[in-house]
Amino acid sequence: MPEISRFFGIVIRMYFRDHNPPHFHASYGDDTALIDIRSSTVISGNLPPRALGLVSEWVAIHRRELSADWENAQADKPLLPIPPLL
Repeated sequence: MPEISRFFGIVIRMYFRDHNPPHFHASYGDDTALIDIRSSTVISGNLPPRALGLVSEWVAIHRRELSADWENAQADKPLLPIPPLL
């Protein structure tokens, strides 16, 4: 599963040809969650509140890039790295 971003100990990954709805996988320590790209909500899993807040902020900034990577992943095309939250 390609890593597309990393910030503040949070790792963002996306699978090729993954199931809908469009989402990505976020991990922080031992916690992982699937996050919906459109709504920034947790589909499954769990992240600590602070990490989830940072992920939500990052999604709001990079939603277009995430959607483009989702489309690339569905078409088995390379995923582009997305800048971290600074």
